Amino acid sequence: PPPPDSVPGSITGTFTEVPASTIRQVIAQRLTESKTTIPHSYSSIDCDIQQVLQNNVNISVNDFIIKAAAVTLRQMPDVNCTWSGDGPQLLSSIDIAVAVATDRGLITPIVRDAASKGLQEIASTIKALAERARAGKLLPEEYQGGSFSISNLGMFGIQSFSAIINPPQACILAIGQSRWELMFCEDEAGEAGMCRRNMMTVTLTSDSRLVDDLLAAQFLENFKMNMENPRRLALF
Repeated sequence: PPPPDSVPGSITGTFTEVPASTIRQVIAQRLTESKTTIPHSYSSIDCDIQQVLQNNVNISVNDFIIKAAAVTLRQMPDVNCTWSGDGPQLLSSIDIAVAVATDRGLITPIVRDAASKGLQEIASTIKALAERARAGKLLPEEYQGGSFSISNLGMFGIQSFSAIINPPQACILAIGQSRWELMFCEDEAGEAGMCRRNMMTVTLTSDSRLVDDLLAAQFLENFKMNMENPRRLALF
């Protein structure tokens, strides 16, 4: 065979071989498996989070997102499922996996039974899980499993993106940065005019074998309604 330098498109020069950590190898294997074996479908919607930002309690937007996703899954149990060798499996518990960046790679601690937890409990749970994840102290049962994933890159200035499904889950919800938009709206008296709204783009990546385009659209519509009316979340 010809020398490497003469192969068209080959990279020449010096480089440093970086050995992959165990967790990086696992991530690479799972993501490759996901993209090559699962038919990914993508749907996006914009949510008005003005009311969420006006809350007077010490709860982050991400906590509202977790609760809204869990409530939406309770309303639409067909989305709370996984794929097995024999086909779909509907899950009885709504367990939300939340992506957390660590020095060792991305890890997804799980908020168990998220639909039954209040916003304050979700906030304290995810804070404790994220701290243990970054310290490398998570127990296997705290990051293995889950029925639905959320990945939020809004704090890094990303307006919208599409995430890769975490198998065997059916969906992952990608959250972008909020932004101000000028639009027509009505006040409480019904008067129309221009107003500013804080909008956030969310993108649902779904496994088409389990969640078709219509079901994905219905999920996003319900999620949007729950995010834009945060008082609804207290009813579940």
